[in-house]
Amino acid sequence: MKTKAAMALAAIASVGLSACSPSTQSVRHSQSSYQPTYAPGHGAYPANYDAGIQNPAAQNASHYSSQNVGGSSQMTGMPELSTAELRTIGDQIFKNEGGGNIDNLVHWNDGENFASMGIGHFTWYPAGSPARFGNTFPDLLHYMQARGVQLPGWLQQASYQGAPWQNKAQLMQAKQTPQVQELQNLLYQTRLLQVQYIVDRTRRAMPKLVNASPGQVRQRINSNLNAVANTPGGWYALIDYTNFKGEGLNRSGGYNGQNWGLLQVLEEMRPSQPGQQALHEFADAAMRVLERRVRNSPPANNERRWLAGWSNRVNTYRRMLA
Repeated sequence: MKTKAAMALAAIASVGLSACSPSTQSVRHSQSSYQPTYAPGHGAYPANYDAGIQNPAAQNASHYSSQNVGGSSQMTGMPELSTAELRTIGDQIFKNEGGGNIDNLVHWNDGENFASMGIGHFTWYPAGSPARFGNTFPDLLHYMQARGVQLPGWLQQASYQGAPWQNKAQLMQAKQTPQVQELQNLLYQTRLLQVQYIVDRTRRAMPKLVNASPGQVRQRINSNLNAVANTPGGWYALIDYTNFKGEGLNRSGGYNGQNWGLLQVLEEMRPSQPGQQALHEFADAAMRVLERRVRNSPPANNERRWLAGWSNRVNTYRRMLA
């Protein structure tokens, strides 16, 4: 099993983000290997996307030894992921969010009031705009700086002030400027570090998901969390959904006081034991939470148009290591 898992990871990691570690390739030189697979929007696959693919996080089964990942204030149960595993997860997240197209590393989705940066489409609000859905890109930049990445002066300043574009039109007009090309190149070169940031964010969230829950549901959340975490492939589901819709720790957030983050999925999830059924239950719960979001959303938003793509993304969570 261990050899087969390693071979599967090597095969998957050899495409897409196979060069996920920093390299000297320029964005323009490498662009030919990336083809957009859909019109990007809200981290969703297109409605006609074939979701019958293997779970990209085909982690080695040795990671899974009945870990209790949420039972204390210190998160110690999440395994350290190998470079190959990080590349594989990063490749899928990049595909989920930007279609694997490097032009979408610096992007602005239609109908949104924030830019979407990097492989995880980290949110970046213009100066003075309320960050309703979190402002994760500045945090990523500070994370990268702390690990030795040298940011251009303008970007370092903007990480505190806000995105330098007020809307999508301004960003699109600036796409070919040296400044935006510099940013796109930086985000291409630091893909592996961006994956690690997403993993670390998920790692920090694990104990909070349990500790922030009311006593009457705490045991169920802990049990569901561990059922997914102790299933091969489960960490991809937890990591990707955290990046996709957040932790959900703000219970008063969302529409009509109902949030749609990872915590709400674990609350909605039916009890399950570790194994493929846990992945199905997690994916089913995620769709019920997302459908509730659509029902609660302002009709003018027309969020129902995203459901088919969201469903295809969530369906990638259903595959476990064979």
